[in-house]
Amino acid sequence: MKRFKTISQFLQFRQLPKPEHPLIYAFQLETVETSKLVGPASWVYDFYCIGLKKVINEKEIKLKYGQQTYDYDNGILSFVAPNQVLSLSVHPNATQLKQSGWMLLIHPDLLWNTPLAGTVKHYDFWNYSVNEALFLSEKEEAVLVNIIQNIRQESHANIDKFSKSIIISHVETLLNYADRFYHRQFITREKSSHQMLERLDKLLSDYFNNTDLILKGLPTVSHVAQALNLTPNYLSSLLKVLTGQNTQQHIHEKLIEKAKEKLSTTDLSISEI
Repeated sequence: MKRFKTISQFLQFRQLPKPEHPLIYAFQLETVETSKLVGPASWVYDFYCIGLKKVINEKEIKLKYGQQTYDYDNGILSFVAPNQVLSLSVHPNATQLKQSGWMLLIHPDLLWNTPLAGTVKHYDFWNYSVNEALFLSEKEEAVLVNIIQNIRQESHANIDKFSKSIIISHVETLLNYADRFYHRQFITREKSSHQMLERLDKLLSDYFNNTDLILKGLPTVSHVAQALNLTPNYLSSLLKVLTGQNTQQHIHEKLIEKAKEKLSTTDLSISEI
């Protein structure tokens, strides 16, 4: 498994020009020469990676984040935090990775001594699985591309005392727009979102009806998220939009509902329940 500790190491490996700014780099994927693919391959970044991309030959190339496969049928926005394992699986007949879009690489040192250093991890999408990426509308994509182009322009300019604050401002704007667009995705995919909520409620109902509940204890957020094939952060974000509660709160609410049901339909006392 290949590990890239710096942005310069990654660029050298991909045979890209040296960065104008050592801690941030934005480039168009169409301009990157892709060598013959010999995959599968795995790698880890020690920096943040934001990809706005579309793989043209997606039937031949599959990107995996952990155990989840990434579908690049449409232009999508993905976020990879430092120290996350990515892997590439290649169809035997595939020759090149054909892709379009943008890639933005941000080293954590860029954020040092700025408010964003403390808030960047508060954006839940860093902990979403790759298959929970953000599907963008054309207008949303145009907004984000414009911000990335501004970052690229500023990072290629001569560095002065204003450079860092301007770049950080653009990065924070990008993250805030992504947060907004994720919220939109939860709402516009209402049918699938509510189907997921129904699956969760059935899962909890079955769990609470199990006679081993006393021995097993309450279901954890990780347990229910895994059962639904979602990451805990994505599930909580989805529930906040649909119900105003995070996963833990939703579990407790369903437990209370179950307790009230037993009180009204059985002779059990509160202590017995």
